[in-house]
Amino acid sequence: MADAGAVLLAGGGTAGHVNPLLAVADALRARRPGVGLRVLGTAEGLESTLVPQHGLTLDVVPRVPLPRRPSGDMLRLPTRLRAAVQAAEDAIDAGGAQVVVGFGGYVSTPAYLAARRRGIPVVVHEQNARPGLANRLGSRWAAEVAVTFPGTVLPGAQVTGLPLRAAVADLLTRRDADAAGVRREAADLLGLAADRPTLLVSGGSLGAVSVNTAVVGAAAALLDGGAQVLHLTGRGKADAVREALTSVEGAERYQVREYLADMHLALAVADVALGRAGAGTVCELAALGIPAVYVPLPVGNGEQRLNAAPVVEAGGGVLVDDADLTPAWVGEHVPRLLVGPGAEQERARMGAAAATVGVRDAADRVAALVERHLPGGTA
Repeated sequence: MADAGAVLLAGGGTAGHVNPLLAVADALRARRPGVGLRVLGTAEGLESTLVPQHGLTLDVVPRVPLPRRPSGDMLRLPTRLRAAVQAAEDAIDAGGAQVVVGFGGYVSTPAYLAARRRGIPVVVHEQNARPGLANRLGSRWAAEVAVTFPGTVLPGAQVTGLPLRAAVADLLTRRDADAAGVRREAADLLGLAADRPTLLVSGGSLGAVSVNTAVVGAAAALLDGGAQVLHLTGRGKADAVREALTSVEGAERYQVREYLADMHLALAVADVALGRAGAGTVCELAALGIPAVYVPLPVGNGEQRLNAAPVVEAGGGVLVDDADLTPAWVGEHVPRLLVGPGAEQERARMGAAAATVGVRDAADRVAALVERHLPGGTA
């Protein structure tokens, strides 16, 4: 049997790093049966549970944050980084890795440095429009640089889109075969009506008080006309939303949950989405062709506004500043997308526009870049 090669995938800490990593691992397995795959991650991050559940070996590396300003951490950095790079080299040796694929974050820096010391090629994937420190470093000597968004500035960047997690990729396939059936099944599981226009509200896993307050404050306007709302508030934030619904007519059509593990079910019933503009959220909604109102996180480096920009420019979404998202704004702009004259046609137009930007096969595209540097590749 021909040598299928071996790959070390590095990334962890958050779902934004782990989900694309697992999607690329699945694509590599499908393209190259027998390929050796190991994952470099931390003992504390999401990868510590998700990677073993995915049937992959996790090699643990110490977490080494790169200080952004002078501090005591700066003095400790060389020692910590040396230990992390050594752990990454050990992982490369243990799996006989011929390529290192990094998805950014704390784990990727030692992986990139170890690969450079070992003289093996690096493939970088950057999920956000504005690249992080680790990928800015790794891209300097990477053999391939894949980015999610066209405007991302990294040397040699190739736009691949964001590798979609397995549940969303499966949803896309099943919707192509039977969209109405998939919607009915998801609505039944969620306790929603499959035939009502549905607004999905989410501020991310932690929730967003400003989003929660603005949307529930417009509940009467949203429910007027027969629409329904699925509002994911974030942990510990549901009671305030439920309390605000106490005297609202039609509140039985406003479902409040803190969190939904099976997020693909919500995506299967959503006609319009409203929430933050993390890279994963933007890319999943665009790939599925779901119109959205994006409310970028008002703190940080502004990456969420950049993430949403291509979809908004294409006409598949609306961008509103967090400070401008009030109950009055929601009541004026969102109900017209749900009910009334032309609502269905406007959703169809926006959904089609979003889909022109969305990428369905990003995991396969990144896997193809990795394959160039494996036995039998074209690099």
